[in-house]
Parts: sequence; C-alpha cells; structure tokens
Amino acid sequence: MKFAEFHAGQTIEAGPYPVDEAEIIRFAKAYDPQWFHTDPQAASKGRFNGLIASGWHTCAIAMRLATDAALHGSESFASPGIERIRWPHPVRPGDRLRLVATVTEARRSASKPDLGILEWRWQLFNQNDREVLELQATSLFDLKPG
Repeated sequence: MKFAEFHAGQTIEAGPYPVDEAEIIRFAKAYDPQWFHTDPQAASKGRFNGLIASGWHTCAIAMRLATDAALHGSESFASPGIERIRWPHPVRPGDRLRLVATVTEARRSASKPDLGILEWRWQLFNQNDREVLELQATSLFDLKPG
C-alpha cells in the first residue's frame, strides 16, 4: 500500500499464519534460548504446561503479516520505534495467527513534508480469537517525488 492509501480508523487484516513446533524451537534456539521455548519435555512441566513461542518470535510473525498486507511495495523505509508491547496470551504449536492492524494516525511531518508518519496498533489473535500480541508502532514513509 502507498502512504496515501492509509487513513485513521482503517483496519488491515492478514493471515492466518500457522505456527509449528519446529519453527518455535528453531527461532528460540537462535534468538531466545530459554527452556520453555526450546525444550518441549521440560516445558510440559512448567507454568505454561507446554512449549510456547518467544514473544520476539510473535513480533516477527506480526512484522511478516504487516509487510505482506500493507508495507510491501510502499514508501516505508524505517520505524523510530514501538510505543508499547504486550503479550497477553502465549503462542503455542498449532496456533494460526491473524493480524488486525488499526491505523490511529496518518500524517505528513510538519517540519519535513516529504516524510509520512503512520501510527498504528497491531494485534495478533490466535484461532480462538485470543489476543497474543498488542503493540503500537510508528512507520516512516519517504514521500519525495520521483
């Protein structure tokens, strides 16, 4: 999507994205090697009663879905950050995640009119409509002509 296509109140949906045990373990071993993400047997005895995905893995899935649905082919070039992030429920093997992204603001910078600023709330839900991720992101768009 191009920046001009975004507007406050708009909802963009993507998915589902299937999550399997092998992907959870592979990601965790590379980036978040805690036992409840990497060891199904030990995780079965833990507080979550089974293996769960890293929150950072959940964020990466959301990024993939947002890129596929809205950012691919756009003028987006960076993000200055995320305002907040929450993981209200764990992601488990076999979950199918869908993204609901709600635009809260789309505007041109007052000081740099060739810069588009998109504020949007991302939520991921599993197949049971349980929220597994919520974040408030800012995306920047290069609006220079040509």
